[in-house]
Amino acid sequence: MDERPEDRLVEEARRGGREAFAELVRRHERRVYGVVFRMAGNRSDADDLAQEVFLTAWKAIASFNRSASFYTWLYRIAVNKSLTFLKKRRREKDRTEFDENLSVAASARGLPSSPEGSSVLSELRGRMDEAIESLPAPFRASFVLVAGEGLSHADAARVLGCSENTVSWRMHKARKLLQARLKPFLGEVRS
Repeated sequence: MDERPEDRLVEEARRGGREAFAELVRRHERRVYGVVFRMAGNRSDADDLAQEVFLTAWKAIASFNRSASFYTWLYRIAVNKSLTFLKKRRREKDRTEFDENLSVAASARGLPSSPEGSSVLSELRGRMDEAIESLPAPFRASFVLVAGEGLSHADAARVLGCSENTVSWRMHKARKLLQARLKPFLGEVRS
């Protein structure tokens, strides 16, 4: 792995250095893929979106002005590409379901590893996927970045191009919507 500091790689990439940009891609591809996967909901679309993100970043790297960190700039591209994709998909009425392997909230990890526990966990994954997918795009974007990617509200705000208070409000609203949608199922699991 290349040990050069990220700011040096960015500067080399800004001057047209393909190897430096390739190293930046290697350093960030898993997180970018995670963001677009959670937004798009399936591997095929996430593969395409991730490629678009890095292609857009390559074309725009010369204009990167360092007012934000490179990863914030890159994730903003990823979120914007994902939101554009979601709007297009909604217009086309071509909804796809989230992949079965989407990670679930840590609370689900406490289920027993019996066949019954596996069945409950599988159903919870499906219900979580549906609930997350049903969130309005701005709430979903905030939720994916904060809850899924572990970004702070401040970092998510920079990525989304809004205020930290807006991210906090969206997270609050997303949690309320998810809680309401999952309440019937969570009541069944506890019984």
